[in-house]
Amino acid sequence: MTGRPVTVQPGAAPAGLLLVAAAAAWIWVVTRWGGMQAMPGTMGLGLPAFLAVWTLMMAAMMLPATAPVAALYARTITVHRAPRMVVFTLAYLLVWAAAGLPAYGLAAGLGGVADLPAVAGTAVAAAVFAVNGVYQLMPLKDRCLARCRSPIGHMLRYASHPGPSRDLRAGAHHGAFCLGCCWSLMVLLAAFGVMNLWAMVVLTAVITTEKLAPAGRLVARAVGFASIALAVAVFWVPTLAPGLTGGGTAGM
Repeated sequence: MTGRPVTVQPGAAPAGLLLVAAAAAWIWVVTRWGGMQAMPGTMGLGLPAFLAVWTLMMAAMMLPATAPVAALYARTITVHRAPRMVVFTLAYLLVWAAAGLPAYGLAAGLGGVADLPAVAGTAVAAAVFAVNGVYQLMPLKDRCLARCRSPIGHMLRYASHPGPSRDLRAGAHHGAFCLGCCWSLMVLLAAFGVMNLWAMVVLTAVITTEKLAPAGRLVARAVGFASIALAVAVFWVPTLAPGLTGGGTAGM
């Protein structure tokens, strides 16, 4: 039997590899933490262990929305595509791993809030929700989101960079815009509990929709208004923020 040869798009394999990496990270997170309660603070982890867990979480949550960018970038590469895409992805994740340093400081600082009187934890939770809500509606969020949604200009710019540093710079540059777009959403993990898997799933869906859906900008604004509403509602329902009010909920 004869037939036409199957044509594989240049970016399909790299995008698929990123999705496989994201799936592997999700499997690790679910099998390692799936049966645990949403925990406040740093979950009892020291800085090195926290950074390792944080980086795996970011791989699980961010790589699905990054796969199309990786596919686009792969189309600008003519040789050694697989190893160069590994460098691009590692540089991207390195930006998020570095973000784990302030995340650890924030988690450590807020770790004792759940042990304070309920009103203190509720007030901090309201502030966390409000910070995200306001940032979601700011022009800076919109600019960073625009770069994540339409990176073609930057892909062409990276193509002009000579030498092996091109992939490193491209991945780090995209990671920086991605961090600028999504940092406030990650701050919400302080309110929900760092390893609250339901919160991770919802935030992953929000991030992916913001970046890939045609109405992504409207989704970002809707999430901003919803977060502001949560800042008010948490005073009546403190369990909306189990990571800060002590109302731990099952992680999955």
